[in-house]
Amino acid sequence: STHFVEELAGAIAEVSRPLVLQLSFAGRKRAPILVGDRDAITASAPSHALIWLLFGDGISQKVEDNDALLTRSLFNKSSLSRVSAHLEMRTGRVKPIALVAVLLGIAPWCVYSASENRLLVGMTLVRNAPAIGAFCLDGSLPAYHLHRGFGAGAHNWLLQFEGGGWCNDIPSCLERAKTRRGSTRYMSKLEVFSGILSNNASLNPDFYNWNRVKLRYCDGASFAGDAEFNNGTSLLYFRGQKIWQATILDLIPKGLGRAQKALLSGCSAGGLASFLHCDNFAKYLPRNASVKCLSDAGFFLDERDISLNHTMRSFYDDLVSLQGVEKNLDRNCTSSLFYPTLCFFPQYTLKYITTPFFILNSAYDVYQFHHILVPPSADVHGHWNRCKLNPAACTDSQLEVLQGFRNDMLAALRMFYQYSGTGGLFVNSCFAHCQSELQETWLAVDSPKVNNKTISEAVGDWYYSRRISKEIDCPYPCDKTCHNLIPVSGNDFTNTKYFGSVIFGIGLASLSLFP
Repeated sequence: STHFVEELAGAIAEVSRPLVLQLSFAGRKRAPILVGDRDAITASAPSHALIWLLFGDGISQKVEDNDALLTRSLFNKSSLSRVSAHLEMRTGRVKPIALVAVLLGIAPWCVYSASENRLLVGMTLVRNAPAIGAFCLDGSLPAYHLHRGFGAGAHNWLLQFEGGGWCNDIPSCLERAKTRRGSTRYMSKLEVFSGILSNNASLNPDFYNWNRVKLRYCDGASFAGDAEFNNGTSLLYFRGQKIWQATILDLIPKGLGRAQKALLSGCSAGGLASFLHCDNFAKYLPRNASVKCLSDAGFFLDERDISLNHTMRSFYDDLVSLQGVEKNLDRNCTSSLFYPTLCFFPQYTLKYITTPFFILNSAYDVYQFHHILVPPSADVHGHWNRCKLNPAACTDSQLEVLQGFRNDMLAALRMFYQYSGTGGLFVNSCFAHCQSELQETWLAVDSPKVNNKTISEAVGDWYYSRRISKEIDCPYPCDKTCHNLIPVSGNDFTNTKYFGSVIFGIGLASLSLFP
């Protein structure tokens, strides 16, 4: 009833520690909701339900950028959907006005503590960052989250770049500076560590006891810019490169400088940062350390869209110019190309990276599908809308375009696949984006597999040189292990895994090119 929901909302406002709110359906608990000093609230309901969250002036409500939107939503086999809505804290206390749930199929709710099974890691501000001019877009201090290693992993380090799109002009960067993507003032002070960041040996067997760090993203250029905008009215700091340097310098005396093993990783825009900073990372560490790098969903292609325009190339060109990125790109790459800004694309700089590298990517990466191959500007009449929501609804000609995109990605990776003696590869055929930070895709009972190997196994085999780890999936729709953003068999919600929600999915068609 409405009265019950209002009482529940009031109770949530008073919590002082993280809680999980769960929907019970047919006697089974479903889809946890994390509430408290955290910016994510995940609601679970039957797939035909609508949920509205209305909050007062302590909260700014926004749907998270594509990176998290595409990775944190989930349909399950019993037709329940998990919908992620990321709410940004502007004050230290949540003041709900109302929480209205409209459910066509009512199910009881229960509340229990998540403290025991969710690892929440606090934020550390880089206090010495101003000494080298390292600031977020709005001038706030950069930050990271560090969870200490233990036992045999006490001297090993895993650094994970946060993702979150880019900004390539003054208006979009000014807007970004008012959000958690451009300021630590609006960021959650606690982050959930899961997947490759988990401290659970059964969920992350190869890295669970390492020192694990999540580098927060607040510059809008994959930690690579070095410029400033000041027109007397507005001031923007494009200091991603200096944020990277300041963070490393802050971690070195905390043990990173004595690392025996190290892995630099990242998701999406953070995965691109892994390509850009891999060799530089190795230079900070002892010569006898085992240093390697991983990119998850960061292999963004220099690809024409369906209108034959270079939408992504144009976007990156503006980004590199605005934020002063070119001087921080690989010099061997920039000196070899007529257009040096192309070195922001991993496919051009990959061959110059000397540190062992692992590439994790979907051949049908949803972000690239929706914003590089079929951006809104190339599909003004929405002919691709149904295909974007459900690949089973794609026409034969649309599927041919998607298979062509896969072929182009594999072609860009061919030399790496054939000749890299130290490299690793995991390219599956799932409609997904970022698969290392989410437990369901990193390592779980039903996580995605290629050649009967999970992502966690593939990465671990590569890092520890247990065996050659270069896995390429067969073309869609052959892989039945996928956690997809969108359905793979029409509207049959009971026999298919999902990694997205129709409620948010419908809105994808109206999203602007980059959040």
